[in-house]
Amino acid sequence: MDLGLQGRRALVTGGTRGIGRAIVDVLSAEGAAVGFCARTAADVTATVEAFASQGRTVAGHVLDVADEQGMQTWVEEAAGALGGVDIVVANVSALAIPDEPASWKTSFETDMMGTVGLVRAAMPYLERSDAASIVSISSVSGREIDFAAGPYGTFKAAIIHYTQGLAYQLAGKGIRANTVSPGNTYFDGGVWQSIEQGNPDLFSQAMALNPTGRMAKPEEIARGVAFLASPAASFVTGANLVIDGALTRGVQF
Repeated sequence: MDLGLQGRRALVTGGTRGIGRAIVDVLSAEGAAVGFCARTAADVTATVEAFASQGRTVAGHVLDVADEQGMQTWVEEAAGALGGVDIVVANVSALAIPDEPASWKTSFETDMMGTVGLVRAAMPYLERSDAASIVSISSVSGREIDFAAGPYGTFKAAIIHYTQGLAYQLAGKGIRANTVSPGNTYFDGGVWQSIEQGNPDLFSQAMALNPTGRMAKPEEIARGVAFLASPAASFVTGANLVIDGALTRGVQF
C-alpha cells in the first residue's frame, strides 16, 4: 500500500534514538522530508550523516523541547527549509518515573508542554497543508496503572486526552490528530536496557507480563506512527493506537 508520504514534510521531536529515530527512518524511507530535533549535538550530527549517506532528506536541530521559544524558532526554521509542514510527531519524554516533585515538574514541561509547544508552533503551517496530521506518542502507562504510575503515567494519559481534543477541534480544518501508545520497547541505550542491567528483577517481571515473550522493536512502533501520519489514514482521527503485543488487558472501547 502506498502511504502517500512521498514529498510530504514532517517534524519529529527526539529523533536520534529509539522510537524517534525509527520514526525518522520510516518516514524518510517512504519519501518524506524530515526535520528532527534532539538535545545532544553529537547525536544530531551523527544521525543526519547516517541518513544522508542513504540519500534521505533529513535535517537535524539541537533543542530541548521544554524550551518554548526554542521550539518556536526550530519549527519556523524547519518549515522554511522544508517548504512547509504536513506532519508533526511529538515523541520526547523525560521518562521521569519517581513520584517526586522534580519528576512532576520535568514531566509537565517536557512530556506535556513539549507536545503542546510543538503543535502550537506548527499550527500555522498545518493549516496550509492539504494532508495535515498530528501524532503524539503516549504509552500504555497512560491507560492502565503499572510501575510507572505517577508523573510519567499521568502525563501520558493527559497527552491522549489532549490529542483527542485536538482531533475534535481541528476536524473542520482538515487536520487529523492521533496518539500511539507503545508497550515496553527495547533498544540499545533505552530505558529497558538500563533496567535489564541495573534492575534485573524488574526486567524479568516486565518480560513475564509480555504474552509474546518479548518487547517491541522501535520500528514496529514507527510503522504504526507512519500510517497514522500518512494520507492513507485520511479518515482516522481521534484514535489511540495501542502497539503492545497484547501486554495490556484493559478493553479500549
